[in-house]
Amino acid sequence: MPQPILIVLHQEGSTPGRIGQALQRRGYELDIRRPVLGEPLPTTLRAHAGAVIFGGPQSANDEHDYIRREIDWINVPLKENAPFLGVCLGAQQMVKTLGGQVRPHPEGCAEVGYYPLRATESGRRMMDWPGMVYQWHREGFDVPKEAELLASGDMFENQAFRVGTCAFGVQFHAELTLAMMHRWTVRGAARMDMPGAQRRRDHFEGRSVFDPDIRRWLEDFLDLWLRADPRRHAQAAG
Repeated sequence: MPQPILIVLHQEGSTPGRIGQALQRRGYELDIRRPVLGEPLPTTLRAHAGAVIFGGPQSANDEHDYIRREIDWINVPLKENAPFLGVCLGAQQMVKTLGGQVRPHPEGCAEVGYYPLRATESGRRMMDWPGMVYQWHREGFDVPKEAELLASGDMFENQAFRVGTCAFGVQFHAELTLAMMHRWTVRGAARMDMPGAQRRRDHFEGRSVFDPDIRRWLEDFLDLWLRADPRRHAQAAG
C-alpha cells in the first residue's frame, strides 16, 4: 500500500472534495488534519506520499496562531522535496512561506464563479490546462522569485505556480463537487455581491459547460504531481 496523503482543512465540516476522491481511487489513504481545531501537523513527511493544504474562509494574512504555524510548516515539504499542493488559501500560504505578498484586489474585486485561465509557456510544456476554472477568492498573490508561473488570469494575474519539481500552488478550485457548490453558494451568498463576482445561477450554468475539462485536468495533474516525487525515484534507484 502507498503511504497516506496528508490533507489539511480549515473548517470542521470541510472535505477534500474531488481531490480526495481521486487520491483514494489511486489507492491512497487520507490523513486528514484540521489545525484550526488544534490538531498537529507532522514534523516530517517521510511517512506520507505528499500533502495538500486546501482553502477556507481565512486569509493567509490572518494573525491566528494556526495560520502562522501552517505557513511555517510548509517549509517541511519544501525542504524534504516532498509533493505539496496548495489550493487557494494553501497556495497563498506557500507564497507567504517563500516571502511573497498576498493582498486584496486594488479595486475590491473578487473572483467568485468561473473565469478564464491561460497557461504560460512553461505551463503548456507541462500539460494541457482548462480554459475556464472555478474561483472563490478575493485576494491574490505575488509569484515568489523561487517559483515558476504556470497559468494566469485577467482579474487576478497569478493563478498557478510551481516550486522545484513537485510543489505547486493553484488559486482555483478543481476539487469542487456539485454538493460543495451548493453549500458554498448558500453559505457564502454575500460573496456574490462583491464587484466582479457572478450570480449563483451562473455558477451552476458554468459547471455544466466547463466542469468536464476541469475534471480531466485534475486527473492528469494528480498523476503528474505524484510521479514527480524525487524521493520515490531515489528509492527505485537504490
